[in-house]
Amino acid sequence: MYAVIKTGGKQYKVAAGEKLKIEQIPADVGQEITLDQVLAVGQGETIRFGQPLISGASVTATVLSQGRHDKVKIFKMRRRKHYQKHQGHRQNYTEVRIDLITDAIAA
Repeated sequence: MYAVIKTGGKQYKVAAGEKLKIEQIPADVGQEITLDQVLAVGQGETIRFGQPLISGASVTATVLSQGRHDKVKIFKMRRRKHYQKHQGHRQNYTEVRIDLITDAIAA
């Protein structure tokens, strides 16, 4: 069984047992979280879409770690104008393990 969830402004296709890095969620390491914005649920050839969300469906995950991605370097320059600007950015993330996908209709 798999699901398409929405969190942090992004969409992820997840299945039970997967690990993924999502936008930072204020939760402690080891805490169970529930992601209730489920857009689609599928199993084999069958798939069910929400309009826009599936009511009663949820994904349960465990927080594994909090961290920061690698640095992205930003460099701006105007030629012949003696202008150079260096900047960097590190985005925060939460690593989670998907434990359970529940669907109200299938249960």
